[in-house]
Amino acid sequence: MKQEKKENQGKPEPTRSELEILQVLWQYGPSTVRFVNDKLNEQKRTVQYTSTLKLMQIMAEKKILKRDETNMKHIYMPAVEEQKTKGLLLDRFVESMYNGSAGSLVLQLLGNGKTSKKELEAIKKLLDSLDKK
Repeated sequence: MKQEKKENQGKPEPTRSELEILQVLWQYGPSTVRFVNDKLNEQKRTVQYTSTLKLMQIMAEKKILKRDETNMKHIYMPAVEEQKTKGLLLDRFVESMYNGSAGSLVLQLLGNGKTSKKELEAIKKLLDSLDKK
């Protein structure tokens, strides 16, 4: 865990808009700006193409994205791994909102009444497997 934190130090934390772009790229793979912009417009809210282009260019400069410029249409891909990024953001959230207590976060989430039976069964299986270790 400490090794991962060292690796992530100095890497910029994605903004909310950058995370939306990353979500599209993680889901669909390397894509053009047009494709990402179209998906954002379908999934989130109306976003201008030029805004998406500029943000993806900035993300490439920040080394959050990689850009393949070998073709006329530039292809962008994440330079950050999905699980590492989500783990880092979750760790920071738990630290700031729950004083580092993952248990408090889980209790809050489960207490909101929005957890399905299927999700609860999966959680029980996970807890059982952790007990056996």
